[in-house]
Amino acid sequence: MMQALPPLSPGSVLRRVRRDVRAWDGWTLTVFAGCGGVWGAALWLPEGWAGVQMVLLVLALTLHSSLSHEILHGHPFGSSRANTALGLFQPGLFVPYLRFRALHLAHHHDARLTDPYDDPESNFLAPDVWARLGAWRQGVMMFNNTLLGRMLIGPVLGIGAFVKADLEAVARGERRVALDWLAHLPGVGVTLWLVSLSSVSWGMYLGACYGALSVLRIRTFLEHRAHERAAGRSVIIEDRGILAFLFLNNNFHAVHHMHPQVAWHRLPALYRARKARFLEMNRGYVYRSYGVVFARFFLRRKDPVAHPLWQGRAE
Repeated sequence: MMQALPPLSPGSVLRRVRRDVRAWDGWTLTVFAGCGGVWGAALWLPEGWAGVQMVLLVLALTLHSSLSHEILHGHPFGSSRANTALGLFQPGLFVPYLRFRALHLAHHHDARLTDPYDDPESNFLAPDVWARLGAWRQGVMMFNNTLLGRMLIGPVLGIGAFVKADLEAVARGERRVALDWLAHLPGVGVTLWLVSLSSVSWGMYLGACYGALSVLRIRTFLEHRAHERAAGRSVIIEDRGILAFLFLNNNFHAVHHMHPQVAWHRLPALYRARKARFLEMNRGYVYRSYGVVFARFFLRRKDPVAHPLWQGRAE
């Protein structure tokens, strides 16, 4: 028979609390608090401040999406349950946290990066799928492969494909997908209720959600390229400006893929300490800033839509 565990002493309880507090990421919690403050301030500004409210909401919702990315990688808490509880509230409305977590962790199988079928975040299509598209759909997809197109229509195409795939999964009986969406609904209800109490119309709020998705498309536009080596597929953008902050340094994307558990605020120093090694590993896939990215690709396609190295799925 197993012996009963002795009761915890006040000292042991205090030691556990201290251990848990040390496991917290103070920088990430501080950014969470600031993000929530900006979001709340935007909602509660009086009428007549619509322009300011829209800007603040887009900034806060963009940053919150980046914080959600930190959550699924184990920050700010040492407890996965605490992180999940924090992530379930998604004021950006369109993407359930649990679905984001499942798909993004699948994306981190680096050997499958850019795979049109097995990488859920790939922007490439298989060549045979591309060939079957009508001319107008090919035109839309080619426009989407410019930075301007990715910002304007990328959210519609991305969310549309995401919801369609999940509806098909639910129709196939994938209960987990349905439960993940159900877990998302209370947060949607709370968000819309708070918006209804504010001076922000629901139409403006939905527009801000779309604006945040547009800003996030700047980050994902060239995060990955087609390359024979998995390590050569992830970019580094050496930017430290406002976009880098809104993306929580995920512009150091090759560093993040090689060290996915490292918190956002440690990525720049890690890159500086091993810069030559990272650039060797990712085959020099690097840009100096987002300004360079805009100058080169705002009106020009960086990649073809059809995966240029695709050999077909192994049977």
